[in-house]
Amino acid sequence: MPRFVVEADGGSRGNPGPAGYGAVVLDPATGETLAERAEFIGVATNNVAEYKGLIAGLKAAAELAPDAMVRVRMDSKLVVEQMSGRWKIKHPDMKPLAAEAAKILPRGQVTYEWIPRERNKHADRLANEAMDAGKRGKQWEPSASTADLAPAPSGPPGDAAKGAAAVRAALASGGGTRTRAAEAVTGSHGAGAVDGHVADVRAARSAAAPDAAVLFGEAEALSSARVPAPAGAPATGADGAPAAAGTGWGGSDMGTPATFVLLRHGETALTPQKRFSGSGGTDPELSPAGRRQAAAVAEALAARGTVQAVVSSPLRRCRETAQAVADRLGLPVAVEEGLRETDFGAWEGLTFAEVRERFPDDLQAWLDSARAAPTGGGESFTAVTRRVSAARDRLLAAHAGRTVLLVTHVTPVKTLVRLALGAPPESLFRMELSAASLSAVAYYADGNASVRLLNDTSHLR
Repeated sequence: MPRFVVEADGGSRGNPGPAGYGAVVLDPATGETLAERAEFIGVATNNVAEYKGLIAGLKAAAELAPDAMVRVRMDSKLVVEQMSGRWKIKHPDMKPLAAEAAKILPRGQVTYEWIPRERNKHADRLANEAMDAGKRGKQWEPSASTADLAPAPSGPPGDAAKGAAAVRAALASGGGTRTRAAEAVTGSHGAGAVDGHVADVRAARSAAAPDAAVLFGEAEALSSARVPAPAGAPATGADGAPAAAGTGWGGSDMGTPATFVLLRHGETALTPQKRFSGSGGTDPELSPAGRRQAAAVAEALAARGTVQAVVSSPLRRCRETAQAVADRLGLPVAVEEGLRETDFGAWEGLTFAEVRERFPDDLQAWLDSARAAPTGGGESFTAVTRRVSAARDRLLAAHAGRTVLLVTHVTPVKTLVRLALGAPPESLFRMELSAASLSAVAYYADGNASVRLLNDTSHLR
């Protein structure tokens, strides 16, 4: 069964205003473009344009192979959540569009994934080209497209690998036409594993466009580029992630890694209520339950006997948790400013539901992009990543080869884990992290990192 990736986007210059959409169908094994669609649709809202782009992309995939398994990737959280069935569709303009999209292919053949805007550049470029054409009183034409060919998606290879050579040959012999390339793929899909054809196509694409990595977006594209690191710390990528320097099983012995045991602080009065509690709020103390949790984790860490240093966020709930552990271990507590929680601005002390009611647009922007900050001058996840990665590098330089307990908060712990895994920013929303839970990351001298533990709460039971 063939597999495709559909990336779609839509935009409106005015919301509502002159609007257009773009969509691209990709081979998930090779990243080759199989079809492009774009259209100026007149005056419409962003959401209408996004749905129109989705519909066009699904129709293009269905034309290529009506039995295909399709993975839709969009930077519209609204469309992804509504089409996945997790959010209700309330707006009257959206309901018929969602219904139309759902009828194009059977539900079991389509899955949806949210991606950040910087990873949806191909479809975004097509949508802007369509709007530019509309401004000139024309419609978008494929021959005029300047949209960059998308790189291979980050997910696992599909079963289209054996068609890669045919795609390349069809594009070369057919003057670059999308139709012949699509026919080549749909005629040669197989269930085999990735083979030499894929490597050939990827190598050819890399040779033709050595800077194509920028299509992944600033943080993702450069995550493997080495930049100077402090003495004793691993080289890092531009997003703060340790740069891979020859991953695999057969590398030389890198010696004892520095291991960060990551402890989220114990509960405060705000924790059970699931309220935003960052570094811009009231700096609450541990609740009675939180103090019991701190004592429990102190006993567990004492029994393990491996922690050699204790470092804490400057916020009170962390310092109290850290002190409970340090007293049990007979160690001092050092404070690292970079380990503080996100500043949630005007959202401090509010529940998610309250923020959604009071600041719906700001919340949606925050969910959609790591660069968006909470209302009222809070910190974006991008800003937190820079701060946390800098703190990590300082601590690695100071504690090479040692096991260090870092007592911190939800976002810093998730960020350190995300960077160690090389995962995208949206993975922050996909990790569970309980109060007083333990996680662990080991950092090796060659710049590689290994996540060894996540959200362990066995000491609390």
